[in-house]
Amino acid sequence: MAAKTVTIDELRAHKTKESFYILIHGKVYDATKFIDEHPGGDEVILAEGGQDATEAFEDVGHSDEARALLPSMLVGEFEGGNLKLKSGAAAAQADRVSGAVEKGSMASYFIPLALLGGYFAWRYYSTNA
Repeated sequence: MAAKTVTIDELRAHKTKESFYILIHGKVYDATKFIDEHPGGDEVILAEGGQDATEAFEDVGHSDEARALLPSMLVGEFEGGNLKLKSGAAAAQADRVSGAVEKGSMASYFIPLALLGGYFAWRYYSTNA
């Protein structure tokens, strides 16, 4: 039996709890029956529906048991091969990290500057007294 080829439109059409496809490493899986059993909760997995979830899948560090479930859920190969479709959760995580870095950068700049200014003010007033 030849493997089915899943198009981007078909992948995106299956992102509800009633019909749920997920793309991992260029292969499309039907995880509809697994949504309620997902250890991380259904919200986590539903956030990745209809798109490339490879990054999210690998970042979590799924167990060998989780990986062993994949072949039974295989629908077919993705038409775009290893085309990277930005995952919603990955995009949100990138935004959070970017925001944290920007906020952290400002604090790591101004705090030492304020401490240095305070030190010089203390030295100036303590030596001229």
